[in-house]
Amino acid sequence: MKKYLITGGAGFIGSNFIHYLLKNYDDQVLNIDKLTYAGNLDNLKKVSESDNYKFYEGDIRDKKLITKIFDSSIDYVVNFAAETHVDRSIEKPNQFIKTNIEGTQVLLNRALECDIKNFVQISTDEVYGSLGKRGKFSETNKLNPTNPYAASKASADLITKSYYKTFELPVNITRSSNNFGPYQFPEKLIPLFITNILQGKKLPLYGNGKNVRDWIFVKENCKAIDLIMRKGNKGEVYNIG
Repeated sequence: MKKYLITGGAGFIGSNFIHYLLKNYDDQVLNIDKLTYAGNLDNLKKVSESDNYKFYEGDIRDKKLITKIFDSSIDYVVNFAAETHVDRSIEKPNQFIKTNIEGTQVLLNRALECDIKNFVQISTDEVYGSLGKRGKFSETNKLNPTNPYAASKASADLITKSYYKTFELPVNITRSSNNFGPYQFPEKLIPLFITNILQGKKLPLYGNGKNVRDWIFVKENCKAIDLIMRKGNKGEVYNIG
């Protein structure tokens, strides 16, 4: 039986990934989440009583708690824990630095001391900046973050990659396009538009409304993360769209 540590597992993509793991494998899943605005244990009601699932409420920067969790022989770490909303990063950039950069390094340091099979850093296509007229991003595009959220995630990616290059820690980085699906926080575009329509409110658009975004159903993203976690070339970045 393998053991997974999922950080930020009460959030949107993290909770979907936990459901995916418990549905497809007879393995043990440990979940740590700080339960801030985007974390909701109701997302995990269906699995909360499972013998293969255990929840820890806490901050990934809490070295004592992280050490305790890793002492239970973790095979895979998937780091979803992050402050993720661009508008909030403009209001409170300090919190994004603390969680997204410092928190990631705490996890990497502890993973380095243990014999893990892989550390998967969940990133975002936001680290590439705006697409412009290029047509699509590739993993070799330069990082060009344009807000504190994207900059903090790009920093975490570089730190993660440095642990592979410097210490040979097995890592992968995933950068997906915009996810949608069950358990999504309601301030994100698709659930926001749906709830506004139901309440007879206006639909907010940035700029002239002609911006284009790529979307992926969250369960498809979970399949891709699982594939990369098990079969990805170590040290590689994978875009998911």
